[in-house]
Amino acid sequence: MTDRVNGAPVRLSIPARAENLTVVRQALTGVALAVGLEEEQIEDLKLAVTEACTNVVLHAYVGRRQGRMDVQAWVDSGAVLVLVRDDGRGITPEVERTGPGLGLGLKLIATLARDVRITAEPGRGTSVWMAFGDREPPRPPQS
Repeated sequence: MTDRVNGAPVRLSIPARAENLTVVRQALTGVALAVGLEEEQIEDLKLAVTEACTNVVLHAYVGRRQGRMDVQAWVDSGAVLVLVRDDGRGITPEVERTGPGLGLGLKLIATLARDVRITAEPGRGTSVWMAFGDREPPRPPQS
């Protein structure tokens, strides 16, 4: 496992299917344990990342071919930083009104993570950047 200071981040690019959520959770738990996050912070990270990835599985590729879910995680200044990205339809007010669920996932992510940034372009995908840990996270990477 490497951190951003010493090498490339942990990267997963996997099919956007529900059965792959476990793979993402296990990989990111390893990153969180390596940096020494407390148990409660690790649980928050796992739940927030699961929500972000579930959004990809449920919403990103509706009416399209099956797509991919890209997840990156790295350690910077004692914080675990996570980026979940897809190249699906992007979050729009229409998607939020017509998709399954109650629209609470993004609010839950914002509650659990120390910092969250969401960017979306209709038809080009969504990126959810999250920071976890006690230290002030650095700025998210530019897409």
